[in-house]
Amino acid sequence: MKKYKIHFPSIQLRFLLLLIVAAAIAGTELKAQDSTATAPVAKKKSYVKNTFEGNFLIDNQTVMVPIKGTFEFDINHRFGTIDHNFKDLFGLFAGANMRLGFSYAPVKNLQIGFGVNNYNMIVDWSAKYALLKQTKDKTIPVSVTYYGNAAMDTRAKDPSLPIVTTADRMSFFNQIIIARKFTEAFSVQGSFNYIHFNNVDGYYDANKVIQPAMKNDHLSFSLGGRYKISPKTSIIVNYEQPLTQHPLNNVYPNLSLGLDMKSSGHDFQVFFGNYGNTIPQYNSLYSTNDFQQGQYVIGFNISRLWNF
Repeated sequence: MKKYKIHFPSIQLRFLLLLIVAAAIAGTELKAQDSTATAPVAKKKSYVKNTFEGNFLIDNQTVMVPIKGTFEFDINHRFGTIDHNFKDLFGLFAGANMRLGFSYAPVKNLQIGFGVNNYNMIVDWSAKYALLKQTKDKTIPVSVTYYGNAAMDTRAKDPSLPIVTTADRMSFFNQIIIARKFTEAFSVQGSFNYIHFNNVDGYYDANKVIQPAMKNDHLSFSLGGRYKISPKTSIIVNYEQPLTQHPLNNVYPNLSLGLDMKSSGHDFQVFFGNYGNTIPQYNSLYSTNDFQQGQYVIGFNISRLWNF
C-alpha cells in the first residue's frame, strides 16, 4: 500500500496567511465601526409645556391634556346676571348653576370624564385627546386637541317637557382646538365647535302645526388666550361667536374676562362673562344673556389634581 505524506506550509507561508486573515477581520470591524459612527441618530422630540395652566379657559376647554395617571376634580359655578344690581347683590343671591366633574387620564394623551349639574339635572360624559403637540424646534408649530361630550337631561317625564323617548334627553358637543404658545407668558387658541340636540323647543304656527324654534345642529367658533402677569397668575379671555342662524331665539356671542391663579395641584379661575351655564352645548344654543346690555354673570372654576 502506497503511503502519502502531508506537507504543511512553511513557517513563512503560515505567517503570511495569518496576516491576511487578521487584516480581513480588522477591515470588517473598521467598516462596522464606521457604519455605526455615520448612522443618523434619531432625536427625541421635545414638546412645549404648559401652553395653558389647566383644562379650562373660562367657559371653554383648553388644548391641554393632563399626563397619564392624573385624576382631576372640578367645580364649575355661575351666579345670576349682575344687571339687577343690589336687588340680588349683583347676581350672587340669584339662582346659580353648578357642576361637579371628575376626570382621569388612563393613557398618554387621553382624558375621560364624568359630571353632574343642577341645571335640568344633567349628567355628562366627556373625552379629550391630544392629536398634535407643539414642539420646541418648531417642526410642529401648534398643538391640536379634540374634545367631545354627551349630556343627558335626567328630569322626570312631565307633559310640559319636550321629552318622549330617552333619545330626546341627549345632546352632544364636539370641538377641535388649535393652540400656540408664543412666549412663556403669552398663549392663544381657537376652536371650531359643533353642537347637536336630539330634541329642541318648538312652537305652533298659524296652522296649528308644531315648528322647531331652533335647528338641531349648531356651529360656532371660539377664540381665547392667556397672558401671565406673574409666575402663578394670568389674565384670561374667551370669546365665542355663533355661526348658525335659527328661526327663533338666536344666541348672543359670549365675551368673558378673568384671572387664572395656579398653585401646586390647584387651578382657580374667577371671571365674568355672559354665559351662565356649565355645559358648553347649553351655553352655545340657549344662552339669552347679551353682554351689550350688561347681562354678565360672575363665575369661577376650581380644579384639584392628583397624580397616581
